[in-house]
Amino acid sequence: MSRFSNLGHRLYQGEVSFDFVGRRKLWYSISGVIVLVAAIGLTMGLHLGIEFKGGSVYTVAKPGLTVSQAQDTANGVVSSHPLVQSTENGKIRIQVSTEEPKSSDEIRSELSQKLGVPLDTVEAQVIGPSWGKQISQKALTGLIVFMILVTVYLAIAFEWRMAVSALVALIHDLLITIGVYALVGFEVTPGTVIGFLTILGYSLYDTVVVFDTVKENTKGITKQNKLTYSEAANAGLNQTLVRSLNTTVVALLPVAALLFIGGGILGAGTLNDISLALFIGLAAGAYSSICVATPLLAQLKEEQPEMKALRKRVLQHRAAKAEAADAVAVDGEPTGEEQPAGMVGQRGRSAGTTRAKGRPSTKR
Repeated sequence: MSRFSNLGHRLYQGEVSFDFVGRRKLWYSISGVIVLVAAIGLTMGLHLGIEFKGGSVYTVAKPGLTVSQAQDTANGVVSSHPLVQSTENGKIRIQVSTEEPKSSDEIRSELSQKLGVPLDTVEAQVIGPSWGKQISQKALTGLIVFMILVTVYLAIAFEWRMAVSALVALIHDLLITIGVYALVGFEVTPGTVIGFLTILGYSLYDTVVVFDTVKENTKGITKQNKLTYSEAANAGLNQTLVRSLNTTVVALLPVAALLFIGGGILGAGTLNDISLALFIGLAAGAYSSICVATPLLAQLKEEQPEMKALRKRVLQHRAAKAEAADAVAVDGEPTGEEQPAGMVGQRGRSAGTTRAKGRPSTKR
């Protein structure tokens, strides 16, 4: 049997523990570097889809037509750097921005001629920039409302420190996912927005599960002097660690199939919009719930006066136990041999005195 076969049980029982909370500075540093790289990517700008900035989309159905062939043809028809992708049903999708001086009918006619397909097989869809701006504003409004509702719910269900920690983790995941989108140059479509909201919900779910265990472990914690809040929170995090990792791996497998097989190998470019957001977001969400949300919560809780007093009592209790253990070790040195269990009260007596104890006296 593998030594890791019962790791989940050992973590839950506290036999094995990883100090995530105690190493929060390391996790903060890693997150800071990742967010900084994502911010650099955001300065490059997002590649917004036609639904957000307006433009026209032409869908062509021609057997044997490849993306590279369609890209060369589109470059010869329009001058505004068209985006060409393949769809899941085998068609070619050509997106043209609103900066293109040619009309939609002219572009459609030229594509029909140069690709050698009937005009009625070239489908055209035109979206105005004002409509795209409204969609962008509604998407941003929905995201802000989602964040507010999440914060209010966590503040009521748990406490405001947990709400703040979860909100920081959500913003952390969102910045990383959007930054990766900007770095790789993927198009932001409504599917991408759906992916963003999905990963935020998943990250929140994972964080709430961890926080619920932490809440149970820290109930009445000020009435004892064995564990600090950070140690109890870290124990709760370890109890849910295997569950979080298993859930993340199971969720990532189908998303990876969509991204690498569907979008990469099979060339269904439209699958990349949502699959990349899900893949990056799920991984970032699992990381943030373990290495960001809970350590930040412990840090905020440790600032409370009662938690500071608890930490002081715990350290004093441990120091007293250490002094007592040292005193026992020093008292046992004159005998020259290790005292067996149950003989602690007789360490100061000589061997002769010990043997004599219990014998009947010869004196009358």
